Amino acid sequence: MGNEYDLSCEEGVRPLITEEELRADCDLVLEREAGGRPCMVSVSLVSEERIRALNDAWRDVDAATDVISLECERPDDPSLAPGEPCELGDVVLAPAFIARQAAAFGTTEADEFRLLLTHGLLHLLGYDHLEEDEAQQMEAREEELLALMPCDEPITGVVLTRHREDVEA
Repeated sequence: MGNEYDLSCEEGVRPLITEEELRADCDLVLEREAGGRPCMVSVSLVSEERIRALNDAWRDVDAATDVISLECERPDDPSLAPGEPCELGDVVLAPAFIARQAAAFGTTEADEFRLLLTHGLLHLLGYDHLEEDEAQQMEAREEELLALMPCDEPITGVVLTRHREDVEA
């Protein structure tokens, strides 16, 4: 049994990669990070207004953002039976926000989206960037995974985790 995805795109929102690319990128991350356990993941593409409301509700931050991850289970949860799928959680992305961010960072929209999809999935898998050492570990893993994806241009350390200010906050 493979991974299962519940994909949704809010009306009026323009995806930055194809559904096939999104599934392939998710599979690549999960095959390398979920310990062989099949996972179920919801990926939603939403407007900036919607992600702002979610950010306010879940993180008490009244501002739009690029990605929010809402964790459910972890693949290594001991309560899961062998071979039982893990309900990993939800990754919510705001393509319009990501597109502007791509321009600011000098990346393509598709590559910026891949970075943030990977970032969101890694959060569901237990990675974080609240402390400097955690941020370095997460960035290194992002770079390794992105190097395996069919990106428009080589993605280097300059492109990685955009949330460095969280370390100081």
